[in-house]
Amino acid sequence: MDLTNSVQVSASGLRAQSLRMRIIAENLANADSTATVAGGDPYRRRVATFKPEIDRKDGSVGVKVQSIDTDKGAFKKVYRPGSAAADAQGYVAMPNVNSLIEAADMKAAQRSYEANLNAIEAAKSLTMRTIDLLK
Repeated sequence: MDLTNSVQVSASGLRAQSLRMRIIAENLANADSTATVAGGDPYRRRVATFKPEIDRKDGSVGVKVQSIDTDKGAFKKVYRPGSAAADAQGYVAMPNVNSLIEAADMKAAQRSYEANLNAIEAAKSLTMRTIDLLK
């Protein structure tokens, strides 16, 4: 694998982690969103799933987003009888978003993003050293 391929592999990782961070940010932004109608379902947590992507020409393996799925976990119920989103018993369904889990996922995505940036930087540095040697 040459340096161009390694940069392409890292770039695919950057794209995937960037999308993952956007989805996590959306989950966090909607952590307190309730339904718009009484007794309705609130926002459902979303999760990105990745799969390897093989380039048939050079054999390099990158990563690609396979799907963005909704978490089928149960909603939390909070007693708020005065809310417009409350059901007949006065309970409001809250999103199945756990801020602590989202924060941990965000940290992991950031570290993966940084690792891909470091790999690109290393490939760039090797290329510059090679050019310097050829002068």
